[in-house]
Amino acid sequence: MHELSLCRSLIDLLQQQAAVSHFSRVKQLWLEAGPLAAVEPEALKFAFTAASQGTLAEGAVLHLIECPGRAVCRQCGTESAITQWYQACPECGEYQLQVLSGEALQIRELEVE
Repeated sequence: MHELSLCRSLIDLLQQQAAVSHFSRVKQLWLEAGPLAAVEPEALKFAFTAASQGTLAEGAVLHLIECPGRAVCRQCGTESAITQWYQACPECGEYQLQVLSGEALQIRELEVE
């Protein structure tokens, strides 16, 4: 389950930011996750709860914001929604899509004390 290592890295990032921004507790966290980020939402929430025990994020509420995946076909130029890697272009059927969005896993917002 790679979600646990992602959450441990997330906690490390929060602790670094807390030192810079002088906050002591994370109350809520909004995390953007695209369909290509390869995370299972329920596993990520479970891993966050486990990884945050004894840290400044213990008890914090994790909100996942699903972001759409978009790609443009290098063959015909059609822009389309995507939900997985190596998807065919809906217009020409080629597998030459350039991902524009949907692979990110990033913090959008924090509520801290």
